[in-house]
Order: sequence, then C-alpha cells, then structure tokens
Amino acid sequence: EFRRVLFRSEVRLALEEVRPHLQADGGDVELVEVSDDGTVKVRLTGACAGCPMRQMTLKGGIENYLKKKVPGLKLVEAV
Repeated sequence: EFRRVLFRSEVRLALEEVRPHLQADGGDVELVEVSDDGTVKVRLTGACAGCPMRQMTLKGGIENYLKKKVPGLKLVEAV
C-alpha cells in the first residue's frame, strides 16, 4: 500500500514538472489513473487535445520524462 501511494505521488510530481511546457503552448495534461502494473493514464487538454503532434508529445515527451523520474513506470496512455 505504501509503495502504491508513493508511486502515485511520484507520478503527480513529475507531471507537475511537465505541465508548464505544455501550458506554454496552450495545452495541458491531467492525471486520470495510475495502475498497479505501472501504467499511467492521462488526458491531454487545451491545444494538446487536437494537436496532430499529440502522440509524439505523449510518448516522446511526457512518457520519456516520467520514466526517467518515476521508477517502475511502464507506460503512459492518453484517454
């Protein structure tokens, strides 16, 4: 239980570090779910929601950053 709470906390903190970069371009990201298997679900909003580059932002930006910051994170998915 403690590890799960710590993992979720680490994910939230890492997303807060990413958000200003997205917000600078008129977008944002919301945390939707953190699964025990290391999967994180997020919602891209604002300019990111309709952007043709959103998959690159999700995988190349958000997922890569979170994997570096949060041990055990396996996958970031947009919902």
